[in-house]
Amino acid sequence: MTFVQNLTLFVLAAFVGYEIITKIPTNLHTPLMSGANAISGITLLGSIVVAGSGSTGLATGLGFVAVVMATINVVGGYLVSHSMLKQFSGGRN
Repeated sequence: MTFVQNLTLFVLAAFVGYEIITKIPTNLHTPLMSGANAISGITLLGSIVVAGSGSTGLATGLGFVAVVMATINVVGGYLVSHSMLKQFSGGRN
């Protein structure tokens, strides 16, 4: 894919993601966040594969950055989801 195709795909994905999140009721954000965390886990695996391929130095560097960012997203999403679910537990925990 060319740079323009990748940029177009990125802009369209960002637009669709923004529209989906703004149209969904707030009580469904926690399950969606859990689903997004699962997708970020897949992203993490892909970035590990790219970082470990060692085809070029640029690919390894970008893969490493992707690993760090995906890890932050997964861990942060898990902590936020856990905190939100704890609020709904009703004092049992």
